Amino acid sequence: MMGLGSAIGAGLFLGTGVGIRAAGPAVLIAYIIAGAIVVLVMQMLGEMAAARPSSGSFSRYGEDAFGHWAGFSLGWLYWFMLVMVMGAEMTGASAMMGAWFGVDPWIPALVCVVFFAVVNLAAVRGFGEFEYWFAFIKVAVIIAFLIVGVALIFGLLPGTNFIGTTNFFGEHGFMPNGLSGVASGLLAVAFAFGGIELITIAAAESDKPREAISLAVRAVIWRISIFYLGSVLVITFLMPYETIDGADTAADSPFTQILAMANIPGVVGFMEAVIVMALLSAFNAQIYGTSRLVYSLAKREDAPKIFRKLSKNNVPTNAVLLSMFFAFVSVGLQYWNPAGLLDFLLNAVGGCLIVVWIMIALSQLKLRKELEANGEISTVRMWAHPGLGIFTLVLIAGLILLMLADESSRGQVFSVIIVYGFLVALSFFTVNSRLRGGRKHTSDLK
Repeated sequence: MMGLGSAIGAGLFLGTGVGIRAAGPAVLIAYIIAGAIVVLVMQMLGEMAAARPSSGSFSRYGEDAFGHWAGFSLGWLYWFMLVMVMGAEMTGASAMMGAWFGVDPWIPALVCVVFFAVVNLAAVRGFGEFEYWFAFIKVAVIIAFLIVGVALIFGLLPGTNFIGTTNFFGEHGFMPNGLSGVASGLLAVAFAFGGIELITIAAAESDKPREAISLAVRAVIWRISIFYLGSVLVITFLMPYETIDGADTAADSPFTQILAMANIPGVVGFMEAVIVMALLSAFNAQIYGTSRLVYSLAKREDAPKIFRKLSKNNVPTNAVLLSMFFAFVSVGLQYWNPAGLLDFLLNAVGGCLIVVWIMIALSQLKLRKELEANGEISTVRMWAHPGLGIFTLVLIAGLILLMLADESSRGQVFSVIIVYGFLVALSFFTVNSRLRGGRKHTSDLK
């Protein structure tokens, strides 16, 4: 549920129309390609996580495969990405809540950040329960949307008629902008599934991490695929292509417009509440992920020792407080919006997942032989190794070429190269005196 909570954010409810506008109903092809990349990357990550459960996840595996520079740079890159995303999410949620109560947005932002600080400083079981129900509500809304959508398509609701493929293969056709439109759609949806990597961090703290990772990796992949592909399918069947675009408010969301077709009262307010909950749920999951990454980095002496401290409930208190502090800073940046700086940072965020996916794939290809030799491989294995892993890298390389060819996406590649290059360079200046060989690979929090 944490994986679902992080991956199903406001982007699904507000941003789905951007990809559809670019590619028409053929955006389904873009979602399938993006989904295939994520499925393959998650299977590789799942193999390593089930063999060596660690709250450092891919940062730890990068270090095992390539050395200190890889673990240091990957851990801090992902931390940077989540902190910036948290700021954007809280900015969006607080703006809506401020409008509800007629107060300045910083007031609900402050209340929410303090509340989530308390949640994340409590026992991890309580946090898990809280996030489970947060994610469950979002999932329930999407399932209800799919049911209502199917009923509208087949004219099963009062006052509705069978629509069939009128819009899907309508006036503009299935692929109104050709292959270039699908390519643009792929760039629009490429990172839609980002966030499910958090499940391997969370599973390391479970009672039976290997079993939890095995179950979570398999379940979250097909569930997210169904929710995203199902939602897009319903939208493209029910709404003409030319009427769909990105949404800045809940009222403009394709989800809101389709639920309005079913004459559901108060649908705009309802969707606003769902979007706020989606933002807060993702914010909460990412506070968890960033704090565990910092804790793992501190254990490996890639962050100050103070962040190793655990409370009596085994919560890395100082690491949580660090994440909360930078969440405040990130929210402040969103409101201050300094010229050039915020655009650069958010552009870098767009490319961070590409770097993480590449390093996950390379780490699995490098570590597979070692894991097999040590008898660490569990029931989670990458399929058709090494061919499918190499194919995954080819798909990601194709995505990078598309980004370089697209003027609006090119900045993401250059920005993340600068940020990641800085972190790699910084890794060579950090003092790391521990021995790197012969250690037992266990969960950091066990």
